[in-house]
Amino acid sequence: METVEDVTRMRLVGGNLALDFVNTRSGPPAGPPDDDALTGYPALVAWARYTEALTETQARALRRLSRDDPDGTDAVFARALRIRDYLDKVFGPLANGRDPGASALAQLRDDEADALAHASLERGNTFTWTWREDRTPARPLWPVVHAAVQLLTTGPLDRIKQCGGCRFIFHDETKNRSRRWCSMDDCGTAQKIQRYVAARRSRA
Repeated sequence: METVEDVTRMRLVGGNLALDFVNTRSGPPAGPPDDDALTGYPALVAWARYTEALTETQARALRRLSRDDPDGTDAVFARALRIRDYLDKVFGPLANGRDPGASALAQLRDDEADALAHASLERGNTFTWTWREDRTPARPLWPVVHAAVQLLTTGPLDRIKQCGGCRFIFHDETKNRSRRWCSMDDCGTAQKIQRYVAARRSRA
């Protein structure tokens, strides 16, 4: 069984829950991913807890459900992977200046309708959608789907970018829209080192 510690090896750099979900697969900018943080339903629950999409009480209930209904939660995990695939097909093109395909957007539309069917409106300063009372196995997926729709409908879309050093996608929240890396501690530092080494070689 995956634990929170297994999932927390990944950085949350997307700036949006849906982008962080896409980023559970890592690897180079082009080509197939070389690592996947989501290896089963328990890992999905651990990730949702790590991102605070679930409370600990909710996560504990879903872990029990995974033990009591493994076939049901396995089906939800398969659905989670399908959602991640089409979200990648939505946000990957946008990060590279292209429009996503109609099929991926249609799948997102349908899943958003399902998500809202399990939600309720809760009042704060404004009314917001919440899944606080939802106890279905797909509970970790609804906030992800809703976050994707919110990002697409509120934008700005030109702030959705792909890291220059890996496949991670992020929402650039810098004032001058100059962010190029998922994290300066990771890809940004690696690129600086590569440029430094290249410059030294050219001078030599």
